Amino acid sequence: MNQPIRRIATLTCLMFLALLISVTMVQFVRAPELVADGRNSRTIYEEYGRERGPIIVADQSIVTSEPVDNLYSFQRTYNQGELYAHATGYFSVAFNSMTGVERAENGVLGGSDQSLALQRIKDLITGNSQRGGGVELTLDPEIQQAAVDALAGQKGAIVVLEPDTGRILAMVSVPSYDPNLLATHDSAAAQENYDALVADPDQPLLNRATGGELYTPGSVYKVVTATAMLENGYSMDERIEAPTEYVPAGTTHAIHNPGELACGDGSGEATLLESLRQSCNTPFAIASVDLGEDVMREQAEKFGFGQDLSIPLTVRPSQFPDTQGEAELAQVGFGQSELRTSPLQMAMVASAIANDGSLMQPYLVERTLTSDLDEVSTTSPKEFSRAMSEDTADALTEMMVEVVANGTGYRAQIQGVDVGGKTGTAEISSTIPPHAWFIGFAPADNPDVAIAVMVENGGNQGFGTDGGSLAAPMAQSVMLTALND
Repeated sequence: MNQPIRRIATLTCLMFLALLISVTMVQFVRAPELVADGRNSRTIYEEYGRERGPIIVADQSIVTSEPVDNLYSFQRTYNQGELYAHATGYFSVAFNSMTGVERAENGVLGGSDQSLALQRIKDLITGNSQRGGGVELTLDPEIQQAAVDALAGQKGAIVVLEPDTGRILAMVSVPSYDPNLLATHDSAAAQENYDALVADPDQPLLNRATGGELYTPGSVYKVVTATAMLENGYSMDERIEAPTEYVPAGTTHAIHNPGELACGDGSGEATLLESLRQSCNTPFAIASVDLGEDVMREQAEKFGFGQDLSIPLTVRPSQFPDTQGEAELAQVGFGQSELRTSPLQMAMVASAIANDGSLMQPYLVERTLTSDLDEVSTTSPKEFSRAMSEDTADALTEMMVEVVANGTGYRAQIQGVDVGGKTGTAEISSTIPPHAWFIGFAPADNPDVAIAVMVENGGNQGFGTDGGSLAAPMAQSVMLTALND
């Protein structure tokens, strides 16, 4: 064979090899990813003539497929749609798209998941039409409704976790939307409804609970700084630097305590317990600088900051910033600067403290089921991380109980129950009202629930807001419902 022919033959072989690798990547390696992609219209087309399985909460189907007399055969129907919208998402034939649990558990709901292979074989043998399986969620309908009622139409989010398992008992984002508006088979109506939701300045499609938007945490983050302090040589009753104002190196901007008040007895020193109870800024700013960025970042990461998480909805990772000197690191110490987080993340912080320092991975799906609602799989609780020692968790619990009993979180008190908590008022700018926060758990000695409440831009209170007056009462009402459930 002469050289030109040899070169052409080699090039042809390489082209065939490249094609083979490309096809293999698409058909096998990336196949699950492509099938799960909500933009994959072929996945939706496959669902048109199939009875999609139900989504279930507390033994009641909150999402069903109803027979209709058109080419789609079945209409996806959302009962109490707005109450669960940010969990269920929507399944739209008009847009060839799906979101939320509809997307995350599409294989089960659509009947194509490998776990339902025996069911498909059975349907093939018996001649039955293929049906999707069911998905049971961890949500508690009474706690979910209590969270919606607590927010009372104010923009924000509430997340409630079961500390020793990670089960998500409530996940609410307000404002919400009705998935039925997008699931309609009337393409023109669906598009009109979608355009209206997108144009709404309150962004009802945004899941504020899981990080659709990340927020400055403010003083609820002092719990994370306090954890780093306790894990690195500080003690709860040790007197630490707590001046009325503190000017970090590299800036002339003074950090003050809320209301420019003295911390503790005004001596310039206070215990860590006093500092958390009063929600002082300066001791946490100073401690953050003393501990250094590496220690502070590592502690945040143990709680989940910067970590990938699926519940199975994708959760946007919270952000610990790359600080540019002591001034910014000091701000991070009390929850300001470029620190950003989600309500789910802060519920995880409260949950880890409530569970003796063990952070359980949050999850939203309790079980998957066959089309006959026989159990296929049950989610087993698993540890996400060891966020702190048991001794540190005990000290933080004692301090957070003091915050609610005698400090800024007193409006979260529940008669006859010790509640642990921390308030937060996250400053944004001189022209934008702050976010109001509360995180906590109850009963403090053996917690059944951990909670995070975030009210965006001060809710109805605007610039007059603070976490103690706005978010703490909301947390109290939701926890009371959960404890009586």
